[in-house]
Amino acid sequence: MSVRQLFLLTLVVPSVVLAQYRSQVWSPDRGDGTYVNPVLYADYSDPDVCEADGRFYLTASSFNCIPGLPVLRSDDLVNWQIIGHALQELEPKEIFDRPQHGKGVWAPAIRYHRGEFYIYWGDPDYGIFMVHSADAARNWSKPVCVVPGSGMIDPCPLWDDDGRCYLVNGWANSRAGFNSVLTVRELSADGTRQIGLPRIVFDGGQVNHTSEGPKFYKRDGWYWIMCPAGGVETGWQLAMRSRSPYGPYEWKRVMWQGKTTMNGPHQGAWVHAGNEDWFLHFNDKAAYGRVVCLQPVDWSSGWPIMGNNGEPYTRYHKPQARGNTANSKSQIQNPQESDEFNDGTMGLQWQWHANYNQTYGMPVAGGCYRLYTYDLDKQTSESPVTLWNAPNLLLQKPTAPRFTATAKVRFASKEDHQYGGLVMMGRDYSALVVCRQGDTFLLQQHTCMGADEQQPESQTTLATLQPTARDTIPYSPAIYLDLYLRMTVNDGVCRYSYSLDGKRYKEAGDAFTMRQGKWIGAKFGFVSECMNRKASRGWLDVDWIRVTK
Repeated sequence: MSVRQLFLLTLVVPSVVLAQYRSQVWSPDRGDGTYVNPVLYADYSDPDVCEADGRFYLTASSFNCIPGLPVLRSDDLVNWQIIGHALQELEPKEIFDRPQHGKGVWAPAIRYHRGEFYIYWGDPDYGIFMVHSADAARNWSKPVCVVPGSGMIDPCPLWDDDGRCYLVNGWANSRAGFNSVLTVRELSADGTRQIGLPRIVFDGGQVNHTSEGPKFYKRDGWYWIMCPAGGVETGWQLAMRSRSPYGPYEWKRVMWQGKTTMNGPHQGAWVHAGNEDWFLHFNDKAAYGRVVCLQPVDWSSGWPIMGNNGEPYTRYHKPQARGNTANSKSQIQNPQESDEFNDGTMGLQWQWHANYNQTYGMPVAGGCYRLYTYDLDKQTSESPVTLWNAPNLLLQKPTAPRFTATAKVRFASKEDHQYGGLVMMGRDYSALVVCRQGDTFLLQQHTCMGADEQQPESQTTLATLQPTARDTIPYSPAIYLDLYLRMTVNDGVCRYSYSLDGKRYKEAGDAFTMRQGKWIGAKFGFVSECMNRKASRGWLDVDWIRVTK
């Protein structure tokens, strides 16, 4: 194993004995045997779920974000915990070492087969890939390219009763020049390579345009493909069945918005829990990304009708938890948000915008995470230079419509124009940072409207702050600033404040309206950058970040 691989493992794979985390800002479990949607108020888009040993395992699209393929675990489909990631690096490395917004991992499928977990996904530029592991939390294999080529997306395998393996997938019009069709091909029994040519088994045409995201199942002798149609924001859910994996398939719409306020409820996973069937799907929340909702499934008509006769529920009784009876209480837990950085790792909620490089940042003995300033102007020839091209942003998903994130930081700078702080990142972004100028620090708000369209960044100076410490060494001395940075989010509007003592906070800058990224929701976290570096790097030491009401 290389030094790089060892470092990756120590950075992103902490002990699998994880403390249960309870969010202060969003918990779908009402504590009375019911839940409210979404069960994950975070951008776990294109979710898929499988069951193994009475527990449920979820993965979702991660696109260019690394570590990728997040894996979450639940006992009851309502309370979820992040337990790891199945992908530590995207290939080709020379491509994904830089931000490739909207590329990479599209719509994965997770399955449990003969004692192992398998995850398949489509990279629309390079083909269909697979990883596997006996432990969903760690030790995932190196990716295997099962079907090379461009245009293929949203794959899902089905191991049949006779051991044969079939794969269904959709197609991206942006690469293939066509979409709305689903194809099935046979794979080798171990699921590592194709042994049959693809066949079109469904064409959505005009009636079910944008048919994609298929999931493959078998039930009572029928082959079932469940897929969305109609597009992300306004789509609906289809179910189709056939006596052969190659069709022909008859289809039925089984969920749609109807009279509810839940737009585009579709694309996800059918699972069985206790004596009931359930469907997890996404719902587009604009800047918050595609959040995950849970609906009951009724098979009494021979078709999987979801929610309330096809319309999604906002509140319903919980599924049966492992080892308990229906409607019983299970331990409330939620995906991690806050991080004290005390145990030599970072929390599993964090991701970079490109493949990790150890010069971006490392944990520090004593309990903090250090982010070195990155030479932003060296990364790309595009003009103007913005954070859209920065690979070293340390970010996590918002997990509630309203929350406050407060961080205690120390910024160390060794030359002018090194800066660091908090950022809300998307196609538009805004950051509250401190930037060195001479022997002082400037508190600034950096904002870019249309970063994905190469629009320039504006910088507004809000205050001048004096260093709290200085180096006395003659070689490459630094000046330091200790402060608290705060971001308050209320229904998509972000406001900043800061404090020098952690008690009295002063508002800083203008309110900023969050905007989603390329196929992902907006994300928040830390930035540490510089321009035209001539001396040693500066750094941002993050002592902790706490997400509260």
